[in-house]
Amino acid sequence: MKLFISISILTLLLVPNLMYSDILEVCSNCKFITIKEALQSAKDFDTIIIKKGIYSEYDILVDKPLTIIGEDIPVIDGQNKGEVITITSDNVTVDGLHIVNVGTSYTEDYAAIRVIKSKNFLIQNLILERLFFGIYLEKSSDGKVLNNTIQGDATEEYNSGNGIQLWYSQNVEIDNNFVSKVRDGIYLEFSHNCTITNNRSFENVRYGLHFMFSNDDLYQDNLFQNNGAGVAVMFSKRIKMYRNIFKDNWGSASYGLLLKEINDSELIGNTFESNTIGINIEGSNRMIYKNNDFINNGWAIKSRGACYTNHFINNNFLYNSFDLSYNSKLNDNKFDHNYWSSYTGYDLDKDGIGDVPYRPVKLFSYIVNRTPETIILLRSMFIDIIDFSEKVSPVFTPDNLLDENPNMKVIAHD
Repeated sequence: MKLFISISILTLLLVPNLMYSDILEVCSNCKFITIKEALQSAKDFDTIIIKKGIYSEYDILVDKPLTIIGEDIPVIDGQNKGEVITITSDNVTVDGLHIVNVGTSYTEDYAAIRVIKSKNFLIQNLILERLFFGIYLEKSSDGKVLNNTIQGDATEEYNSGNGIQLWYSQNVEIDNNFVSKVRDGIYLEFSHNCTITNNRSFENVRYGLHFMFSNDDLYQDNLFQNNGAGVAVMFSKRIKMYRNIFKDNWGSASYGLLLKEINDSELIGNTFESNTIGINIEGSNRMIYKNNDFINNGWAIKSRGACYTNHFINNNFLYNSFDLSYNSKLNDNKFDHNYWSSYTGYDLDKDGIGDVPYRPVKLFSYIVNRTPETIILLRSMFIDIIDFSEKVSPVFTPDNLLDENPNMKVIAHD
């Protein structure tokens, strides 16, 4: 009996604080008329229910662990006066709100929701419109940003913010968000071990996704469409890029993916379709490009130098104007078992591998890089002749820049 009583007392001591939490309701005829009033009265681990309605409030500070839930998507109108919600506590959930009219400033990065030095946060099921920054995570970790719709009205970089921004944040999951018409759809700076999955980022002014000085991150199964440029990964390492779609990122300086000073990373199973440049690479080394599809791009890949020990394996290059642009006479990159739609070799032994190696760099690509106006000659017979001459006797490209085992058929990627 004494043992049973002791166990019962221990169990009660270990019961979570949620057993003692209250539910506070906010509405026009509730005890709490404003969100700020409810926050002032709430105790740690209480739940605040915001009823359907319009609440004209800003500078809402959440400085204790709370769950804040919107019922029937209430609207919080920041009246263009500043930041709307700022979270400074661990263990905060914000769910089901519609936030509009975030203030714009050239000295302050006002956000619909800012999370500062917090852990174990959950930001989900929000609609954010007419904003400067959407969700801003600052020195925060071990949180989730899920199922949010973020739509701005940005037209220029200088007067717009980012949809979801991470700054010095770690171990954050960003999943199934819809981001459009902001500067960068999703932006990471000094943010490590984050996962970015199942998001749709399109029609953004600059990038759909942007990494700076961020390591050991994963982005997978996302769509980046019709942005100023699709994705930029800069000064980072050990980034995993799996099964994303980069599509319709067109413009004189646009691309599906920019890799600049990035090392020891993987691109596997991605699709690059109808971009000015599929992948623009500079100063990136020890990379694996495998099972990707490059379809109807201007350039499938543009290598601008200082790119070494990269492997391009089992990729499909389909109907691109240029498969590869390469501006160095040195090469230790490996191209092997790719399919090239412009390959004209033969397969006498019927093993599915071309008997003649394929040279992916055309002389005309080299000429266009030097003199862009010559692109008007793309389909002329003269260009076919000079490209053939480069295949026979390479002058401007490394002798060993070739695919020794070109596939004869399109490679099926699961």
